[in-house]
Amino acid sequence: MSGSAINGAVRAPLKIDGAELRLVRLPLVTPFSIATGTMTEKLFPLLTLKANGLEGYAEGVMDPLPDYLDETVAGATDLLRGALLPSVIGKSFENPHELARSLEPWRGNSMARATLEMAFWDIWAKSLDLPLKTVLGGHGDAVDVGVSLGLGPIDDTLQRVADHLQQGYKRIKLKIKPGHDLRLVEAVRAAFPTAHLTVDANSAYSLADSALLARLDAFDLDYIEQPLAWNDLHDHAVLQQRIRTPICLDESIRSPEDARKALQSDAARVINIKVGRSGGHLNAIRIHDLSAAFSVPVWCGGMLESGIGRAHNIHLSTLSNFSKPGDTSSSSRYFHRDIVVQKLETVDGRMPVPAGPGIGVDLDREFLQSVTISHESFRA
Repeated sequence: MSGSAINGAVRAPLKIDGAELRLVRLPLVTPFSIATGTMTEKLFPLLTLKANGLEGYAEGVMDPLPDYLDETVAGATDLLRGALLPSVIGKSFENPHELARSLEPWRGNSMARATLEMAFWDIWAKSLDLPLKTVLGGHGDAVDVGVSLGLGPIDDTLQRVADHLQQGYKRIKLKIKPGHDLRLVEAVRAAFPTAHLTVDANSAYSLADSALLARLDAFDLDYIEQPLAWNDLHDHAVLQQRIRTPICLDESIRSPEDARKALQSDAARVINIKVGRSGGHLNAIRIHDLSAAFSVPVWCGGMLESGIGRAHNIHLSTLSNFSKPGDTSSSSRYFHRDIVVQKLETVDGRMPVPAGPGIGVDLDREFLQSVTISHESFRA
């Protein structure tokens, strides 16, 4: 009999016999503003894969409009519906590597591909009766957590920093943009001289701003995240030679190949790994391992995910080179009510890893139905 050997047992391949694709809208507790705009709700595709009486879950992290990267909710759901799901439903896969090979004909669209790949990781781990962290190669029962604070008035930001430090968060990330940068960082550093502080520009600057960005060196930042263009590695390498503060790349790292080029050129001395941006867990692991080989630390970024995406992020963050606090902060910071039953909440700056097989969370089906805009079913 063909199959995979796990813990001495032979496992038959998983045959994907169905799927559900939902479009979900969750209002945010408060608007979240970054350099590219303001979000008041999270609109995302939620995918359920079905096999052997089990279900695997994942959500897409693309935005309605291409203002973070070039994928969109509409384009991703159309690709899932028309190409990606038909390519796997009715077929059997021994492991996520085999499923990933079936997606190789499709170029780009890393977020759509990740949605499918991550749902399979969940259902595969459940079929093995193992937590996702174990099959990913992680360990531990909790991960260090930081917080990302959207753009806002300086006085308000100072209060938010104080509140979150009191709650035990281990890193404060400030969103910045031209005209809302030096005075903000100076005020926060003066008020909180020992805080673990970083800034995120979301591609708002250019090399012409090198002198301004160099002035951030005075504030003992752990790193400055994605200061230049979302699709550029060369200019980040040039900028790193002009400033002391380490550059962390986010939007520019969409594949292991991007990570390799960034590491070899010294364009990134820290890398933000977002599994949904990177094409899935396999690519996230490859980026993690590449970074470790270059002695470059990584951390897990967030995209305002619901409890499904947040649980995937938490499990991924248990890998050994995730040595900086990530964005997997409490779900209640973003949503009045989440679509999962389990409460994903930090305790003294640590996020517990959901227990149980797979990602360890269950859908709150009654509430999910109330926030579902559309629902499609697929069968073999």
